[in-house]
Amino acid sequence: MSSTSYPAMPETRYADSGGVGIAYQVVGDGPITLVVVPGFGSHLERAWEFPRLAHYYHRLSSFSRLILLDKRGA
Repeated sequence: MSSTSYPAMPETRYADSGGVGIAYQVVGDGPITLVVVPGFGSHLERAWEFPRLAHYYHRLSSFSRLILLDKRGA
């Protein structure tokens, strides 16, 4: 994989779910919406520190509105 330069990490926003903040990020503005809910032990912002994962997210956001979501309690 090349050393492609990507935009900065997207802003982390929070949605209220019964008094608990659920972190999410929105990347891209394509005609379809994809929601990614990572597996056990994930961290929404740390994920961007892994080049292959960041590349994967940017590829998905190239044709969609990608919503990255942390699970409740993560």
